[in-house]
Amino acid sequence: MSFSLAHPAHHELVIKKSRFIACVEPVAGREAAQTRVAQLKAEHPDAAHVCWALLAGGQSAANDDGEPGGTAGRPMLEVLRHHDLQGVMASVVRYFGGVKLGAGGLVRAYTEAVAQALLTAEKIALIQQARLACSVPYALEGWVRRELDLAQVELQAVIHGSEVSMLFALPETGAPALTERLSEGGRGQLLWLDAKEFAETHKDNAHHA
Repeated sequence: MSFSLAHPAHHELVIKKSRFIACVEPVAGREAAQTRVAQLKAEHPDAAHVCWALLAGGQSAANDDGEPGGTAGRPMLEVLRHHDLQGVMASVVRYFGGVKLGAGGLVRAYTEAVAQALLTAEKIALIQQARLACSVPYALEGWVRRELDLAQVELQAVIHGSEVSMLFALPETGAPALTERLSEGGRGQLLWLDAKEFAETHKDNAHHA
């Protein structure tokens, strides 16, 4: 299971007079991460480095910001991976204290700063969502809507054509039971559609339920 964070969490380390100010926070993608880095650089104009790592699927990234290659961003990313996080950014602002730490010392410092910040962070489980789409005759629309309400399903789009087509999302674990219930109750009149294809085809003209 993957986790995100409920709120940003912080920790500060001082090693050989260098200050390492760490923050871990929920961030959706690379664009938002870069905006956050720009904000940190503006808040800490005298800092020597603002290193960061983002774990967010295909948008994951690691940046050493001038530190020796592989001594900051990558170790920070590994800490996030170790905690099974997703959609989370770690950043460390470093104020140089005049004493060089060496590559090993830097890896330890950046790893420790992020790990300590995570100790105080509140994790929240990410529940995998399933998307389903179906079409029914108009006579069954009310019944399907009631079933979706009972199952506390998020109805994302409805298309009124020759039949009523609906796109909805729910936690993956609940999908098999709902699919079975709708199939049985639809008595052969409910047709399952490809949810991904439906969403793409109707993204411009679908109106929300």
